[in-house]
Amino acid sequence: MSEGLGERTAADNAGKQLAIEARGLVKRFEGTLAVDGVDLAVPYGAIYGVLGPNGAGKTTTLRMLLGIIDPDEGERWVLGHSNPQAIARAIGYLPEERGLYPSMKAYEAIAFMGALRGLPLAEGRRRARALLEANDLGYAAERQIRQLSKGMAQQVQLLGTLVHEPRLVILDEPFAGLDAINQGKLERLIRDLAAQGATVIFSTHVIAHAERLCDSVAIIAGGKVPYAGSVDAARDRIPAQVRLETRHADGPWRAALPAQARREGAFWHFPLPESGVEPLLRALIEGDAGIQSLSIERAGLHDAFVAIAGEAAARALETAPEAAR
Repeated sequence: MSEGLGERTAADNAGKQLAIEARGLVKRFEGTLAVDGVDLAVPYGAIYGVLGPNGAGKTTTLRMLLGIIDPDEGERWVLGHSNPQAIARAIGYLPEERGLYPSMKAYEAIAFMGALRGLPLAEGRRRARALLEANDLGYAAERQIRQLSKGMAQQVQLLGTLVHEPRLVILDEPFAGLDAINQGKLERLIRDLAAQGATVIFSTHVIAHAERLCDSVAIIAGGKVPYAGSVDAARDRIPAQVRLETRHADGPWRAALPAQARREGAFWHFPLPESGVEPLLRALIEGDAGIQSLSIERAGLHDAFVAIAGEAAARALETAPEAAR
């Protein structure tokens, strides 16, 4: 860590409104550069995604933010503190490697995880039962972890991450191993946490989760962050695409189409002109194109990821083993 970082003042935090701030984080393992100058800024109350393929540096970055490992270079502040371990009780962390004591009952495992964060055991047991009931797992409260399916055990560990009601929740690949129904439940839980004022940051391989949930994302590839900002701004890097169907195949209106326009079957496809759709519509109407349909399709986060991180990183996302997703 750099010298003189100290704790952020209330004025600093109020002005910046950042739950997490990192500048120039660098981490090497046995000479190999795992994270290379990562900058992050996560506002309070945000749902923030860290998106990238296996080996991109996501887990290492999260562990540096948590204080599990220290950066070799750079600065970080978590909830205003330069030493995240000092505020561990305000943080909930679900690691990528899942692990619970097999002989523990589900509600005891949740209470135990809360106790590790300073929650009295009796209160943890009460909250554990309430959380299990609220998440349709009340029937499993007395079952041992070894008696639960993998997905149920993962949900128990997630509830143990939340039982002490943390202000900051960090989830490393939380959707891995969950079926579609439980992925949907987890998405709702993440939205509920943010609605209650918690800040949620999660890493994922799956672009769809980030696109549905996140206010902002950091794209990590090769240990670097080529983009960190809002999902909307990432998508806006690629021009919206126009899909046009006309009754007439030719006419003076053709001059209004950009040079990139291509015809596929009955439809024309081209980027939305910088002048917007109104001049295009006027030219089509005045030129008697006979508009059958016209739609404007905004780029998705996947297209933005390809444009920002490159085809190789996108392929690595798509070909990652399902267990790692």
